[in-house]
Amino acid sequence: MGGPQRVTVVVAEDHPIYLEGLVRAIKRQPQLELLATATSGREALGIVRELEPCVAVLDLRLPDLTGVDVLRAITRDGLATRVVMLSSVTEGELVLEAVRLGAGGYLTKDADRTTICDAIVAVARGDTVLAPQVQAMLASALRERERDERPVLSAREREILGLVAEGMTAPEIAARLHLSPATIKSHLHHLYEKLGVSERAAAVAEAMRRGLLE
Repeated sequence: MGGPQRVTVVVAEDHPIYLEGLVRAIKRQPQLELLATATSGREALGIVRELEPCVAVLDLRLPDLTGVDVLRAITRDGLATRVVMLSSVTEGELVLEAVRLGAGGYLTKDADRTTICDAIVAVARGDTVLAPQVQAMLASALRERERDERPVLSAREREILGLVAEGMTAPEIAARLHLSPATIKSHLHHLYEKLGVSERAAAVAEAMRRGLLE
C-alpha cells in the first residue's frame, strides 16, 4: 500500500521574495507537491485550468485578474480546485466576496509558513481556515446585516407592538392610547406588513427574533 495521497498545489504571487519563501516552505512539506507558480491572475487561471491542482494559493491583489477574479472563474467553471487566499487586507468587499465565493482559506500574508502549509492541507480535505481578523470581520458584517434587516418602525408602532406583546387586544390598546380602534387596526396592519406576518402572535414572535422587543 502507498502512503497518503499528496496535495498538489499551485501558487500565484507577484512579490518575488515572498513567493520564493512560500515555495521553499511548500517544498519542505512531504505531503505537499508544488506543480507550478504564477505571477499574475491570468497566468494562474490558465495553470489551474490545465493542471487542476488540489489547492491554488492566490494573492488577493494579483495583476491582470485579482485573486477573487480567479476564484470566481474556478467556481464558474466547476473546477474541483480549492482556494487559499493570501492578503494583507482583512476587511472590505473583496474579502467578503472571496468568502462568499467559497474560498477554503483566507490568511494574512504575515502568517508564518507552517500555518500556511497546514491551511493548504486542511483546505484540501474540505476544511475552512480563516485568519482571526477575517473571522472577526465576518461576525461584524453579519451583525450589521441583521441590523439592516430590522424594519423601521415608528414610535407609535413600537408602542403598539409592546402592548400587543403584553397581551392587550386592539380595543384595549385603543383605550390605553386614547385612539380609535380603527386607528389601532391600521397601525397593526402596517406592523404586520413590515414584519411579514398576518396575525398578532406571529408578529410578537417575529419582533422578538429580530430584536425589536426585549
